Amino acid sequence: MRCFRPFLLLVAFITLLAGMNTPSRAADPWPGTPTDWFGFARHEFEVDGHKASVVVPREPAPGRPWVWHGEFFGHKPAPDVALLRRGFHVVYLSVPDMLGSPKAMTYWEALHTHLTTRHDLAQRPGLVGLSRGGLYVYNWATSHPDKVACIYGDAPVCDFKSWPGGRGTGPGSKRDWQLVLSSYAFKDEAEALAYPGNPVDRLAPLAKARIPLLHVFGDADEVVPWTENTGLLADRYRQLGGDITLIRKPGVKHHPHGLDDPTPIVEFLWKNAGPAVVGRTPEERAATPKESQKP
Repeated sequence: MRCFRPFLLLVAFITLLAGMNTPSRAADPWPGTPTDWFGFARHEFEVDGHKASVVVPREPAPGRPWVWHGEFFGHKPAPDVALLRRGFHVVYLSVPDMLGSPKAMTYWEALHTHLTTRHDLAQRPGLVGLSRGGLYVYNWATSHPDKVACIYGDAPVCDFKSWPGGRGTGPGSKRDWQLVLSSYAFKDEAEALAYPGNPVDRLAPLAKARIPLLHVFGDADEVVPWTENTGLLADRYRQLGGDITLIRKPGVKHHPHGLDDPTPIVEFLWKNAGPAVVGRTPEERAATPKESQKP
C-alpha cells in the first residue's frame, strides 16, 4: 500500500489543478425589466449608487466583447447598432457632470468589476469618447491600460484647459469649468491649470500598452478646438510610438458628430475589441493582422 501513496498524492494534486482551471460559472442574468433600444434589449440597474445601462445582443460574440461610452450614450447610435448585430454589448454608466474626475473613475471601477465578474464580459472593452466623454475614457484608459482594448474619440475633449477652461482659442464654458474645479477638488484655478493629469499629458501608459486610437473630428470645431485636443494628443502619441488614426471632416464644427457612413468606426472597434483579440495581451493584439475580421 505504501508504494501507492505517492501515486495517490500525485492524482490528488492533478485533480486539484484541474479543479482550479475549470471554467468560471455562467454569467448572471441581466437584472430589471428590459426595454427596447433599436430592436435590442436594454437593461438598467444600479451599481454603487449609479445607473448603468447595458444593451444586450441577441447572440453574444465569442469572448463577450463590449463597448463602453463615456457620455452622450444614444447620440449617433449607428455604430452601436451595427456592433450589437455582430454580438457586442453596449454599456453606459450615468455619472454626468463629473468630467472624468478621480471620483468618477471609482464608479467606473465598480462597474467594470461588476460586468466582468458577474456577467462575464471581456476584460478589455472598446471605449467611446464623444466630446466631454473623452475625459472619461482617457482617464480610465491611462490608469488601466490593461482594461481597455482601443479608444474611439469623436471630437473628444483631451485637455480641460481647452474645454471647458477656455484657455485656448475656444470660448469654454463657465458652468462646466466650475464643475471641473469642484469634481477634481482643486483649491483654485491655478491648481487646475497646473494639473498634469489631462489625457494629453498621460499618454505613455497607452503607448506602452500599444492601445490603438481612432479620432473623428471637424477641423472647424469651435467648441473643442481640434488643434488643442485631438491634434495635440495625436502628435504626442505618435512621438511615443503610439498608433492613432485620424479622420478629418473638413469645414465641420463640433456638430454633427459621427460619420455619414459609420463603417470605419465599426470596423475599428470590431478589429481591435472584437472576438479576434478578446483576451489577448497588448503584444498579441498588436500582432493581429490589420485586415478587418468579418463576422
